[in-house]
Amino acid sequence: MALSLAGRDFVSVTDLTREQIEEIWRVAAAQKSGKVPQGEQLSVARGRTLALLFDKSSLRTRVGFEVAMSQLGGHALYCGPGDVRIGEREPVADIGRVLGRMVDAIAARLSSHESILELAEWARAPVINAMSNLEHPCQALADLLTVREHKGDLGQVTAAWVGDGNNVCHSFILMCAMMGVHLRVATPATYEPRPEIVAKAEKLLKESGGRLEIGGDPQAAVRGVDVISTDVWVSAGMEEQATRRRIDFRGFQVNAALLKEAKPDAIVLHCLPAHRGEEITDEVMEGPQCAAFDQAENRLHTQRALLTLMLG
Repeated sequence: MALSLAGRDFVSVTDLTREQIEEIWRVAAAQKSGKVPQGEQLSVARGRTLALLFDKSSLRTRVGFEVAMSQLGGHALYCGPGDVRIGEREPVADIGRVLGRMVDAIAARLSSHESILELAEWARAPVINAMSNLEHPCQALADLLTVREHKGDLGQVTAAWVGDGNNVCHSFILMCAMMGVHLRVATPATYEPRPEIVAKAEKLLKESGGRLEIGGDPQAAVRGVDVISTDVWVSAGMEEQATRRRIDFRGFQVNAALLKEAKPDAIVLHCLPAHRGEEITDEVMEGPQCAAFDQAENRLHTQRALLTLMLG
């Protein structure tokens, strides 16, 4: 392997270089296509254990990591919200020191990004951010691999993000900036991506040659783009904001009318689960331009490739 990630944490998109991300995609493509012999793949994580430390429910992330470890010959151990009670039953630092001595890697889906940083500080084993309130870097790996599969050279791609400037948006912005994508982000007022994320992206853009535009007009954002990406308006834990958010996000739905503003062969991404009738319509989700299920499948392939480079 040209670029091993042994011992490396993956808490933010920016923890990896462009070359390391390209290597993850190269390994993912080889494993996905069946070019890697099964015996070789099964030997990668033989005798290794990945702890899944989650304080939120999960489908794609959990299943992707569990299946990936099984396919690599290892074992995934799920520690759910009721098992650990992070920060309540014992401090994050203690959890990190204990798990880090027992397992070979930790994938943590925690509400607090600071908790994931603290976990990484204290754990001997490498820590993967499986989603925090600030970033979702594993999702971004799958997103951009999907775009590359459908559109080729990322440096020639124009993409739009429509909706909430949330954690998924943050990682999408950073990954697009790193890979030279021209990205337009359209959010309602007060729902823009965090300034520190935009500042990081602007530094990356100086090297990659991409562009980032932040605005509030979804029609202008999607005009002539190759890719439209979105996410839910009301994430888990925001239920008390649901009524307000549904009002604020009117006009930011990815529907047939909005899709017509993009290129005729544009693809639509959604990290799922989709709230059909809110941020996206059933017509678009079930339409020929939707790549959300390719994107979901690529969660497995990119997470397996990440583990291959961390544990192999």
